[in-house]
Amino acid sequence: MELELKPLNLPSDNERPIVIAGPCSAETEEQVMTTARQLAQRGCHMFRAGVWKPRTKPGGFEGNGETALPWMQNVKKETGMLVATEVATPEHVELALKYGIDVLWVGARTSANPFAMQALADSLKGVDVPVFVKNPVNPDLELWIGAMERINQAGVKRLAAIHRGFSSYDKKIYRNLPMWQIPIELRRRIPELPIICDPSHIGGRRELIAPLCQQAMDLGFDGLIVESHCSPDNAWSDAKQQVTPDVLDYILGLLVIRDEKMTTEGIHELRKQIDDLDNQLMDLLAKRMRVCREIGQYKKEHNMTVLQTSRYNEILDKRGAQGSLCGMDPEFIKEVFEHVHEESVRQQMEIINQ
Repeated sequence: MELELKPLNLPSDNERPIVIAGPCSAETEEQVMTTARQLAQRGCHMFRAGVWKPRTKPGGFEGNGETALPWMQNVKKETGMLVATEVATPEHVELALKYGIDVLWVGARTSANPFAMQALADSLKGVDVPVFVKNPVNPDLELWIGAMERINQAGVKRLAAIHRGFSSYDKKIYRNLPMWQIPIELRRRIPELPIICDPSHIGGRRELIAPLCQQAMDLGFDGLIVESHCSPDNAWSDAKQQVTPDVLDYILGLLVIRDEKMTTEGIHELRKQIDDLDNQLMDLLAKRMRVCREIGQYKKEHNMTVLQTSRYNEILDKRGAQGSLCGMDPEFIKEVFEHVHEESVRQQMEIINQ
């Protein structure tokens, strides 16, 4: 289905990026108000803080719950900023609306659970409030879209997606792998849906926030949701990925915001070259597959298995090395040839089983 959307109607709608900032958790009233004042002084329009904090394991700080909601009210009253918090249950929704929370977001653990999403959707029927939906923990675009469809079917039309990266067993530079191709495909499928980047959760370390913010802008994202704390090193949760309001202001000041729509004759000519090269690639792939089918016929006649592991490894290693020499990431080249090989095997299987 197509999402039925309308503008978010937020103070920063005409700005790019939309910026939502504040601490990971609402720890104390003093911490919330100090951070909010500092952010407001630097031009921030929306304040975020976690009131309910689902933790991976029990025993950590899991939020102050309803106790923190009056603090959020005070932020709104004193600074004029809109306030946002995460909701994971219908009870959270009820309390957040009771205390006048302006923007709700749904976390990655919740968006991965269709039962939880339907319960949230049911609790939002008849409510006109912006709802931002984070991507599920696993890289599943259909699950992400499905979560937003459930909210949309409940009548919520002010929707946005938050890209916070995807969990991985392997420990790499990022806390959560960006896998930019997934939000890019989301933008292709639903172009009118605002997409907000969460560099704090993607990076997991404050030194990665600036480059991730710039990358999100270069990819045409609409906004940023960044964790900012008046004293990050003393934060009760996710201390390593939070920055002070001063540092956030510095990061935002350095951002280069590129024009999404302006084109020139020069880029049209370059795109024509890309189209010509793509046509050549398709022709070469078709020729390669014809040879693969001939190999499949040979294997059938000589009773050979389709998969020849040593040959497959040889191709991946050689092409990866070639890619590196040509200025491309060898892992990217290996991934391309894994897909090419997968299609080759499929076609050979068809011939052998005829």
